[in-house]
Amino acid sequence: MSTTEPNLAGERIEDVDVSNEMQGSFLEYAYSVIYSRALPDARDGLKPVQRRILYQMADMGLRPDRGHVKCARVVGDVMGKLHPHGDSAIYDALVRMAQPFAMRLPLLDGHGNFGSLDDGPAAYRYTEVRLAPAAMAMVADLDEDVVDFVPNFDAQLDQPDVLPASFPNLLVNGASGIAVGMATNMAPHNLVEVVAGVRHLLDHPDATLDDIMRFIPGPDLPSGGTIVGLAGVRDAYATGRGAFKTRAKVQVEPVTARKSGLVVTELPYLVGPERVIEKIKDGVQAKKLAGIANVTDLSDQHNLLRLVIEIKTGFDPMAVLEQLYRYTPLEESFSINNVALVDGGPRTLGLLDLLRVYIAHRIEVVTRRTRYRLARREERLHLVEGLLIAILDIDRVIAIIRGSDDTDAARTGLMDAFRLSQAQADYILELRLRRLTRFSTIELETEAQQLRDEIEALRALLADPALLRRTVSDELGQASDLFGTPRRTLLTEAAALPPKSSKTAPDLQIQDVACRVLLSASGRAVRVDLPDGGTVERPRRRSRHDAIVSEVDGTSRGELGAVTNRGRLVRFTPVDLPVVPAASAQPAAGTPIGAYLGLDPKERVLALVRLDGEPVALGTAAGVVKRVATGPWPNKPAFEIIALKPGDEVVGAAHASEEASLVFVSSDTSLLRFPAGAVRPQGAGAGGMAGIALSGDAKVIAFAVADAVTDVVATVSASDGTVEGLESGRGKVTALLDFPAKGRATGGVRAQTLGRGETGLRVAWIGPSPVLAAGQDGAARPFPLEPARRDAPGLPLEGRIEAFGTAPR
Repeated sequence: MSTTEPNLAGERIEDVDVSNEMQGSFLEYAYSVIYSRALPDARDGLKPVQRRILYQMADMGLRPDRGHVKCARVVGDVMGKLHPHGDSAIYDALVRMAQPFAMRLPLLDGHGNFGSLDDGPAAYRYTEVRLAPAAMAMVADLDEDVVDFVPNFDAQLDQPDVLPASFPNLLVNGASGIAVGMATNMAPHNLVEVVAGVRHLLDHPDATLDDIMRFIPGPDLPSGGTIVGLAGVRDAYATGRGAFKTRAKVQVEPVTARKSGLVVTELPYLVGPERVIEKIKDGVQAKKLAGIANVTDLSDQHNLLRLVIEIKTGFDPMAVLEQLYRYTPLEESFSINNVALVDGGPRTLGLLDLLRVYIAHRIEVVTRRTRYRLARREERLHLVEGLLIAILDIDRVIAIIRGSDDTDAARTGLMDAFRLSQAQADYILELRLRRLTRFSTIELETEAQQLRDEIEALRALLADPALLRRTVSDELGQASDLFGTPRRTLLTEAAALPPKSSKTAPDLQIQDVACRVLLSASGRAVRVDLPDGGTVERPRRRSRHDAIVSEVDGTSRGELGAVTNRGRLVRFTPVDLPVVPAASAQPAAGTPIGAYLGLDPKERVLALVRLDGEPVALGTAAGVVKRVATGPWPNKPAFEIIALKPGDEVVGAAHASEEASLVFVSSDTSLLRFPAGAVRPQGAGAGGMAGIALSGDAKVIAFAVADAVTDVVATVSASDGTVEGLESGRGKVTALLDFPAKGRATGGVRAQTLGRGETGLRVAWIGPSPVLAAGQDGAARPFPLEPARRDAPGLPLEGRIEAFGTAPR
């Protein structure tokens, strides 16, 4: 209740109820924070301060091809023209958009000290900035009426209500903010994967969440690391809320001749090395952590992050690592809360909702841009047509103009004489005499025809919703090609650690169980824990993705080796590989072995081996064979086991006893089989010996250690004159025993007869039956399983086959 009474001075004093005033003021403040400061817009993924910074910098011309300018200048212009909330808020937002460890795709290019995970940035008078190339995609086409403009805080200037956003910035860079009564926390994602998901949804509007998650399997954090368990990610994609755990990327490496250490090269999102070191020291002093001798930060500009945790003698490094995951920020939880502004109000959005809001925004942007361009071209065509009319009778035009008393009279005369519009008449009156040449007439006629073609195309685009969606999809593909980068974060289904409970250091002697590691044709690896007998039941139902190219027995915490095409053996422990039930082993659920081992994208794992026991046989594309004696191996995490000549690479590897057969298959259809005993074991540094004699430009496409009695040979021919990647070829299966054994370094015998247009063999495989064929994605492909004679031409294949394998044993 309020009352108004005049006082002695004639002033009006209004009594206001304090509770009502507080409630109204608080609601007004909450509204301002939610809508104008803390929450991003679901369309461009930006908060108002971020949007104003990008718009003002674009208006200042701070493009990527221009020089950097002082951040103080940017902050001043943004604060004075668009964002009157203080310089510190503007500079904090500017700095975050330039930090590669905070943004998956930075929008600003900073020069100077923009801070780190442990330290803040320098003051804005010391740092410089300009727009990054990705930011130009965010503000593209702003001058073509693609979005609405609204007045700034004092109504003297206009600013965009939302940016065009040529890529889904909200999902790519994530967002975080605390409003009044609500908050948002969104994880960054990989641009290539997000764009692929958006394009699939554009083509299939009724796609389900499972369909989209084939393209967007999970977040991709700027700092890399490993996401452990994907159940929380799927919950977040379904409901907008969920949580997952991220782990640091850690490798066990020798620190000295007798000591091992844990080398941390990637940390969880927004976790700095100083914080990790501090927590480790606190844990050691509180006796929660044991077995740690020292912690050293060797990070620099060349090695980037490199945190070395030295392990005391007698302690299991993997057991120590498990405790570090439990008690330090090497494992952190990330809670997803997808709250963003939609139609002016806050909403919690799942993955499909986020993508659909962005798609609707881009369709509107492209529609408005098309209408704008159509209007401009129609206006220009109207003027050009009028100018052509005037040039055809230029003498009469000049006479009308010279005979007129003023501009108005001349305009009226032209409009009456040639039936022109006022705009056409004004344009003719402004015509320069040098445009009256014949060449100008030709130019105008060419321009008019070009404008008509463009107008027709623009009208067709507006009239066809499918074409409009295809245009949006194509532009997204261009953004993906320009700004996309490989995935940094590894996704695994490994179980997270139980909650912290004990206050004392636990027993680090963790049980080591027998296991079998399987490698699929698509390069994924899983672990199958074995019972006491060491055997597993063969799966009754075959998966669509179960083509196994290599498998090895070991222990979950023991060391195994991975042989790569570059002739290296990489040590690894299968403890963090996804564990699958023995009776339904599906490598499709596994982890990409290259990412698990930290290999270069061009380096491929060919086989898994034990580090002891029988020698390892290798065959190369140039026809070289080698048997490597297993041990003692160099005390390194990775080392060469064959000295390859330039241009050569390993095509196959496996353990080989004296009684086994070594088999080469070359691209010119030759197959050579000879006993492994013909190749004496050599040390790791040797280059091997001649295995098969190749002719011309032929190369080895398959090498295997086989059982001549039970194994089979599968081959696929290559055709000439077809589009690469589309031809399927012809294939067949033949018993290996049908191929006679020959001496080492000979040419072998023909493995398949080529038909018309076929140039050789493209894929070959030697192993136990039944043969499983797989495409590039690991999915099963039909393949003729009936045995054929060794020089048969093969049968036509229904789909392209990239690899062969067998079912898990």
